[in-house]
Amino acid sequence: MRNGQDKKGSTAMKTALTIAGSDCSGGAGIQADIKTMLANGVYAMSAVTALTAQNTTGVAGIMVVETEFLKKQIDCIFTDIRPDAVKIGMVPTAGLIEAAAEKLKEYRAGNIVADPVMISTSGARLIDEDAEAVLKEKLLPAAALVTPNIPEAEVLSGLTVRSEEDMVHAAGIIYHRYGCAVLLKGGHRTCDANDLLYQKDGTRWFFGKRIENPNTHGTGCTLSSAIASNLAKGYDLETSVERAKEYLSGALRAMLDLGKGSGPLDHAFVMGCRNSKKNI
Repeated sequence: MRNGQDKKGSTAMKTALTIAGSDCSGGAGIQADIKTMLANGVYAMSAVTALTAQNTTGVAGIMVVETEFLKKQIDCIFTDIRPDAVKIGMVPTAGLIEAAAEKLKEYRAGNIVADPVMISTSGARLIDEDAEAVLKEKLLPAAALVTPNIPEAEVLSGLTVRSEEDMVHAAGIIYHRYGCAVLLKGGHRTCDANDLLYQKDGTRWFFGKRIENPNTHGTGCTLSSAIASNLAKGYDLETSVERAKEYLSGALRAMLDLGKGSGPLDHAFVMGCRNSKKNI
């Protein structure tokens, strides 16, 4: 019955788990992950690593959960509704990273997509050196895919990334060092909207067109969750990335405009229900 048929014998919905922090404003974190997973046709579950008080203008506070409580959340999920894929986002401490890695290994989780929330696109460090060390040692080697931005790729590879060639070299180092496929995301300064997938079978560029939308809060969470959703449904890695990028582009093109700062994406654009007066 597990992930194959439900209790009545019909085909079960595919499932995905996000292990990440909460964004009370709904644009990033587990809220963005759950919306993305639902929009991509999978049943979403979450194990919360931290509560954040934030909105589109910034973060006002963070409350980290206890390590044992994170373990209990993951236990409850895997012993009842086993996920077909796992997305890992903000895990702010070494203890929490180690706990997540331990439980994922215990349950032999598959299709793990790690979004290494280490350094923001503006260059601000988001985790300390101890947490970074555990992330490198225990979590990344367990992942099927890691999705760093350029500053994160520089930390993971030890290289400075300024060109397409640098991206290929850095992704190769990360792949061979940690044993997982790499989707290195282009940024404003390098290969904007173009992402590089580096895996066992070779490399592939996913070329995109920059969408002029100032509201980009949660784009990294959204992309990694969409990839995990497609892996859960049985697509291969390249197809999962391709479909996820198409979804992210659609969420940006929908031009949702909420909040006073960098606002959220329209995760529900595929449902076509915005501004509808009809109750569904």
